[in-house]
Amino acid sequence: MIKLQNKIAIGCLIQWYEIDLIPQYLKSVKQALDNIENKKNVTIELYFNRSQTLEKIDESQTNLSEIHEKYDKLLLDIFDYDEEMSSYIGCEFNLVLKSNDYSNVTYTIADYRRDFNDEYCEKVDVLMWGETDSLIPRQTFEILDNLHSQVKNDTPKYISFFSTCKMWDESWKELEHPDFTDKPFIDSDKEDKEHWWSLRYNMTIDEMNKINDKVEELDVRVANQYKFNGCGLVISSDVVKSGVNIPRSVFFVHEDTAFLNSMIKYFSGAIPQYIIKNVLLVHNRKHPLKRNYVLGEQNIDKANIGGKRLSHKWYEVANKMCEHNAYNLFNQSKVYTWKDVFNES
Repeated sequence: MIKLQNKIAIGCLIQWYEIDLIPQYLKSVKQALDNIENKKNVTIELYFNRSQTLEKIDESQTNLSEIHEKYDKLLLDIFDYDEEMSSYIGCEFNLVLKSNDYSNVTYTIADYRRDFNDEYCEKVDVLMWGETDSLIPRQTFEILDNLHSQVKNDTPKYISFFSTCKMWDESWKELEHPDFTDKPFIDSDKEDKEHWWSLRYNMTIDEMNKINDKVEELDVRVANQYKFNGCGLVISSDVVKSGVNIPRSVFFVHEDTAFLNSMIKYFSGAIPQYIIKNVLLVHNRKHPLKRNYVLGEQNIDKANIGGKRLSHKWYEVANKMCEHNAYNLFNQSKVYTWKDVFNES
């Protein structure tokens, strides 16, 4: 068993339509704590988003009460947490459960990660952005604890990122896992069940473990320039305390881009990004269970996540406006809001 020397928080926003997707993420978090002696040094925050201001539940398939019952059962089965009794009976994990009580409040991944950073930078040493379509390595907390202990005196401000699958272009090569990087890039609107290195391949926990269990010595590198996405981003608390966070102008998505651009503006590359090159964090970004029970999406192929999103006019508009805001944080340019989105869509 490993005793952690530092405190870590991993936070994840769960949209109600991701209820069938989240079991594997939660199991990967639980697995990453199996070998940790002082498990409560890791705060696992889960924010269950009930809002239907954007996506609406197709009540011919299910309803919010049934979805929440599934969620409660997952917490009990995986973490021994009994929400109905509001207690941690037999629970050895530091779970923090949040939700919005009203379904008419818009709350997005940008909102959540901004709030998570702001709250936990004062409570823990290291922050990690969880994501429902991710699987974190079982070595996660041991690696992050050791990394922080080794670098906190010389570089208390840093970010870090585990390796990822084969990505779109050469700019991502530095982050690709060594087993993936020389493979051809494959992309399509359909799920890829053959090419295990592909963006469209949905990897299991066992497959991830098989890759990561081969590691005998960590390969930790310093990135040439900041490069990451939001899935599994690791941030030392001192970075957020120094003023870097997701600006409020970024109200929906592209929050990772906004955070990266803020890092560049604040620190001009002086803060290192450590890459854990030979340990894979899985991002099943196009998983067919990612958007279930959404009204109006039932006739679209489950694996066509982009098609499901773009079937809603507001999504296309919000994505475009939020991208504009994220890339023009420090320019004299209009800041779009949800009001602009709804006026146009």
